[in-house]
Amino acid sequence: MTPLNLPEYEIRISKKNGKNVIFDQLRRKYVALTPEEWVRQHFIHYLIEQKGYPQGLLANEIQLQIGDKHLRCDTLLYNKVLQPRMIIEYKAPSVALSQKVFDQITVYNFLLKVDYLIVSNGIQHICCRMDYANQRYSFLKDIPDYIDLEPQP
Repeated sequence: MTPLNLPEYEIRISKKNGKNVIFDQLRRKYVALTPEEWVRQHFIHYLIEQKGYPQGLLANEIQLQIGDKHLRCDTLLYNKVLQPRMIIEYKAPSVALSQKVFDQITVYNFLLKVDYLIVSNGIQHICCRMDYANQRYSFLKDIPDYIDLEPQP
């Protein structure tokens, strides 16, 4: 798989029905090893091990519904009362982080109204902080440590 701009971790890869699978510690099961999943698993470990995010407040593949359309968030961070706080969207390393990617995460945020949005292709990571009171957002220089997330009102 492609080397990423994320720290290494003890990767658990196996084979199932002749295909490579990778262990997802949030879902507690092996899942298909796609380029996007490669990024997701590295990013999750980065958040937990390097940035101090509580594993129990993170969830992968969260179903959303807008009218008849079913969507799926790649990863959500919840607050301590289980309200969505951050949406994280992953792309394969070969996929550029374009306006189309931001449009996708914006659709999710239309429903969830989170404080932070992150997109990553494993090489580049972009994080923005939402400011609903002033109808703005600001890009952050780095992914914030969990302890540094802005307190909720």
